[in-house]
Amino acid sequence: MIKEFRKYQLTVLALSLLVLLLAACGNSEAKADQTNGNAGNPELTLTEIEAKAKEEGSVVSVGMPDSWANWKDTWADVNSKYGLAHSDTDMSSAEEIAKFEAEQDKPTADIGDVGIAFGPVAVDKGVTQPYKTSYWDEIPGWAKDADGHWIVGYQGTISLLTNTKLVGSPPKSWEDLKNGDYKIIVGDVTKAAQAQMAVLAAAMAFGGDESNIEPGLAFFEELAKKGRLSNAEASLANIEKGEVEVTLLWDFNALNYRDQINKDGFAVTIPQEGSVVSGYATLINKWAPHPNAAKLTREYILSDAGQINLAKGYARPIRDNVLLPDDVAAKLLPADEYINAKPVADYKAWEETAKSIPQLWQERVLVHLN
Repeated sequence: MIKEFRKYQLTVLALSLLVLLLAACGNSEAKADQTNGNAGNPELTLTEIEAKAKEEGSVVSVGMPDSWANWKDTWADVNSKYGLAHSDTDMSSAEEIAKFEAEQDKPTADIGDVGIAFGPVAVDKGVTQPYKTSYWDEIPGWAKDADGHWIVGYQGTISLLTNTKLVGSPPKSWEDLKNGDYKIIVGDVTKAAQAQMAVLAAAMAFGGDESNIEPGLAFFEELAKKGRLSNAEASLANIEKGEVEVTLLWDFNALNYRDQINKDGFAVTIPQEGSVVSGYATLINKWAPHPNAAKLTREYILSDAGQINLAKGYARPIRDNVLLPDDVAAKLLPADEYINAKPVADYKAWEETAKSIPQLWQERVLVHLN
């Protein structure tokens, strides 16, 4: 640190001025090394990133298959618009991070899509590089890493999927669920993130939070004691067979299932008291063989066209100012359904709470199921 010296000592003043000059040069060099999210390519413009991406010629993804969230249209656009060839290997969020870390000396993947809870995990492991994109200011604070290491592209909210042929009055709230006479499926809470988020959603609706899951456990425990909680799998096949009356699912899964089976035979609702919002975020591999292609892909995902592609796959865009075509907007629930839906505020707390859920679910809920 440069300290201030008294002016009466000329030689010391000269030394201080010299130090200041050297520091200024150092700061200038440091500023030149700042990437603004473009690791390894300081101060690149979007035009320059696009040009370099085209030179790289391809982008390799993990966990972003054609069948999920309509990625197929995004990959088709990336190819037609920028000439980037694409390949994907589907895998879980944890597997993606492990792959980045294991292959750092000989990397094969450029970009991945992970549940938001895994974003901070990837940063802690040091396997990502930052890129904020030109849409940075339009992304909610909860949906991005401060430095751009991960950014949510689309969000999901726990919803109720009701077979209206089996349930005459579809539930619209957690209270409706509690007071009904039909069976409910939540999925495998001991393993599945979607099912655990459903428990968190119930907890939040009744005054709990990421650190206090008790209200959610109590809610499902009461249903189990009344014989109203089914241990069946929350699968498309079971729902299609008519074995499921009400299922708790991410809204994009619920809407997709509804349209695949019979749009008129199912209702999808966000519980009125509240629900939990989560999302999926892109990670750019720190050692990506095609880093600019990965950045350009993230840029496109967050563009209007990219957000519309995701909405076509029933995934709610993270940018709420994107104007969806009428036919695409019709695939999603109205915005006012989400008034009381809230994002996870503390993923560190939730990570710790989630570790205890399997045992608590076994002790409090599963013991009451037939």
